[in-house]
Amino acid sequence: MRGRTHRAPEEANVDLTPMLDVVFILLIFFIVTSTFAQEETIGLEPPPPPSPETDQQPVSAILIYIDESNLITVNGRVTDIGSVRANIERVRAENPESQVVIQAHPKSRNGVIVLIRDAAYNAGYTTGVNLVLSQTE
Repeated sequence: MRGRTHRAPEEANVDLTPMLDVVFILLIFFIVTSTFAQEETIGLEPPPPPSPETDQQPVSAILIYIDESNLITVNGRVTDIGSVRANIERVRAENPESQVVIQAHPKSRNGVIVLIRDAAYNAGYTTGVNLVLSQTE
């Protein structure tokens, strides 16, 4: 092996700059072309303030109370989540102008409130469903 000199092997380097450029361009592309879905909010509006007219008849309300152990009462009658819609439809048949008021304890579960709100919407109420959080602990 005469005449050959031994050289140390060169280290192989990979230049990552072009790959980073491509990644940033793809990131910008996906951000610009993405569509953001508008989340639908729960339709719980506070009750409107009373009108100043004194000769207006009071509107009856269906009072649904949820206590801290998620026990549901409809106009003072204890019921379960499955029969809330039937109770709302029964009271609405007696008085079509009645509104639904959901009074919930702060420690009650949100899922129960949403199920009751959905039952009121399924019973035919598109407006007039009000949520009130009780202040008692």
